[in-house]
Amino acid sequence: MRHPFTLRPVASLALGYLLTLNLVACSEVATLPDQADFGPHPTLPPPNPTLIPTVNIAPAKGWPAGVTPTPAAGLAVSAFATGLDHPRWLYVLPNGDVLVAETNAPPKPEDGKGIKKWIMKRVMKRAGAGVSSADRITLLRDINGDGVAKTRTVFLQGLHSPFGMTLVGSDLYVANSDGLVRFPYRSGVTQITEPGVKVVDLPAGPINHHWTKNVIANRAGSRLYVTVGSNSNVGENGVANEVKRAAIWEIDPATGSARIFASGLRNPNGLAWQPYSGALWTTVNERDEIGSDLVPDYMTSVKDGAFYGWPYSYYGQNVDTRVTPPRPDLVAKAIAPDYALGAHTASLGLAFYEGNLLPKHFNGGAFIGQHGSWNRNPRSGYKVIFVPFVDGVPAGKPENVLTGFVSAQGDALGRPVGVVVDRAGALLVADDVGNVVWRVTPAVAK
Repeated sequence: MRHPFTLRPVASLALGYLLTLNLVACSEVATLPDQADFGPHPTLPPPNPTLIPTVNIAPAKGWPAGVTPTPAAGLAVSAFATGLDHPRWLYVLPNGDVLVAETNAPPKPEDGKGIKKWIMKRVMKRAGAGVSSADRITLLRDINGDGVAKTRTVFLQGLHSPFGMTLVGSDLYVANSDGLVRFPYRSGVTQITEPGVKVVDLPAGPINHHWTKNVIANRAGSRLYVTVGSNSNVGENGVANEVKRAAIWEIDPATGSARIFASGLRNPNGLAWQPYSGALWTTVNERDEIGSDLVPDYMTSVKDGAFYGWPYSYYGQNVDTRVTPPRPDLVAKAIAPDYALGAHTASLGLAFYEGNLLPKHFNGGAFIGQHGSWNRNPRSGYKVIFVPFVDGVPAGKPENVLTGFVSAQGDALGRPVGVVVDRAGALLVADDVGNVVWRVTPAVAK
């Protein structure tokens, strides 16, 4: 049993740290004009590191009865499913069933040592990230096509912080936080009870800082692509703990052999094939703690063999001087991403629109779920946006699709994560604080 007197210095330091956080959150603020940190050529001011990082979280509260996010003009939003347990990622099966990963971080005993990490854990808990993981995938079925899931079943359980899902023929692949697993699937089943088969281990371990793993298949189903986030903010846990991380893997599902397809991607999450160019795109969360204006999260086409800078540089060859030892040889190889999505927006979900239900304006463009900032003053993200594309490349400013996730009092009523297009062409949005899957459709003329 720990001696009670040893808690007093820790509590005192923690209180002082919290007070300092509040002061920093008030003093260090973004100065860029609105949307200057978006687009193919974002403004990148000089770094503005502070002794204590800015912490400006929106405490998680959930939605009051009858309240929903605010859709853009011409759109409507309704609840497809409610009462879920931290829904983060979505996948639509060919028969229209919707799979939702109810999940959160696995135990990470080495990722919370020291007063700073201890405080950050409590801050993230206030943001809704402190709940235990349900470790399951739930199947939602809209029986009569009215846009509401009438039935839900536990489709898979006993998983390990599952996230990405993809179906190839009769094989369903699930990306757990520590490995890619294959399950047999038959159209129309509402539950899989057969044990999964491990295809390949994925980097995990006692730190597992960025734990989410997403998976997507190529058109032929001959290769799988899996996201693996970094084990730190900017390499502070040592390069030995970053082996094969901050990368997208290419995996042969038949043999389990894997190679690094692209690297230097701090925390890639969304994966989608651009419908006109056929290129693989990803959304990436960039680094923290060098000011409210840096660094923009981004989406980018993913080039085979490319290096995107992390941790040695950001947005191309802008050197991060915090990283030691420096690697000018790697910085010289770093390429800039295609489109900035705003500093600290936590852009996670990515879906290109190929449906016929929403207005034609959305065809070929990208919907992005922005989970929301913790390291920025004022807050950013906490919404779903759309970026128009022409001929397979971004062609315009971002547009708000769903807003209103933060109340006037600064509380998070919800936080959007994964986005997908359902079989009817509506947009589905996983909300892991509101425990809802929202459905966006055209507004009905009155």
